[in-house]
Amino acid sequence: MKKIQIFTNGLVKENPVLRLVLGTCPTLAVTTAVSNGIGMGIAATFVLFCSNIAISALRKVIPDKVRLPAYITVIATFVTIVQMLVKAFVPALDESLGVFLPLIVVNCIILGRAEMFASKHGVVDSAFDGLGMGLGFTLTLTVMSTIRELLGSGTWYGFKVIPESIDRFTFMTTPAGGFFTFGLLMALVVFVENKLGESKKRSIGCEGCPSKGACGAKGGCE
Repeated sequence: MKKIQIFTNGLVKENPVLRLVLGTCPTLAVTTAVSNGIGMGIAATFVLFCSNIAISALRKVIPDKVRLPAYITVIATFVTIVQMLVKAFVPALDESLGVFLPLIVVNCIILGRAEMFASKHGVVDSAFDGLGMGLGFTLTLTVMSTIRELLGSGTWYGFKVIPESIDRFTFMTTPAGGFFTFGLLMALVVFVENKLGESKKRSIGCEGCPSKGACGAKGGCE
């Protein structure tokens, strides 16, 4: 049951984008098309899953003083693998994602889970955490890109859905449209929480963090 909870936390309760507000740069940048959102989500999920496993396995041998450079090195290794695979097999996606694919190295979701979870938990739990967080990230990107592509371009995954006779809401394909959609989805999450009676009083620091239970910090954030 604990492993199922770790996995599902990333989908809703601790969704990295809508609840922890991490990884907003690629979220806003690539969600103009569903293909980009899904592609970025799958790439990030692979890196999250593999880096969590590797960092968890090495957590007892990585010196504390160099843990962050070590984490980034591990993450960069898996990002390089992903980038090479995408360039080889999905060159169109590589061109669409552009610089945001290699920038997964510094994605705060991945580094954050390495520091907060993988470095403090076993390999199996870290694998479930990485997979859950990655799927939560992918789900958010897919929903955002679906809204933006449908309203802004009248298509879904490149297929025409809205007839040409209906005007497009091109605002949704702009950066401002990304922020607008992002804000609406965050407001929807808060609304659902309130309806379900699961809303919590927010505060600055560890007390207001949805991931407090997984973090080893005591008495305040480090």
